[in-house]
Amino acid sequence: MHRQDQLKTTLLQLISTSVTLLVADYLMDSIRFEQPWVAIITAIVLALLNAFLKPLLILLTIPATIFTLGLFLLVINAAILMIADQLVDGFMIEGFWSAVLLTIFISLVNGLLGGNVKVVKHSQHDELDH
Repeated sequence: MHRQDQLKTTLLQLISTSVTLLVADYLMDSIRFEQPWVAIITAIVLALLNAFLKPLLILLTIPATIFTLGLFLLVINAAILMIADQLVDGFMIEGFWSAVLLTIFISLVNGLLGGNVKVVKHSQHDELDH
């Protein structure tokens, strides 16, 4: 994938996460954003936490993850969300179980979107063939 396509894919994933967070805010009383743009900041913080902190947490909790057949990953994801709650002003989660519910909601939405958002580039040659 070209660098420009990677940037587009990353931006689409951030937008997708932001919209998912805003929908969660609408559906769940225990999740709140003071302003809609805070969801974008939260999505960026979550992306950074998932890139840098989450792999370390997964490595440190391999026994618990194996013992629970992977369900402990929900706890890790909830912890990441609660850390984001502390780092981003204007984003609030009311407790651990709300974070777990938000984790499940985000996972469901990502599953419906096929796991990730991709940029598909069509060439002029492709258009001539159809």
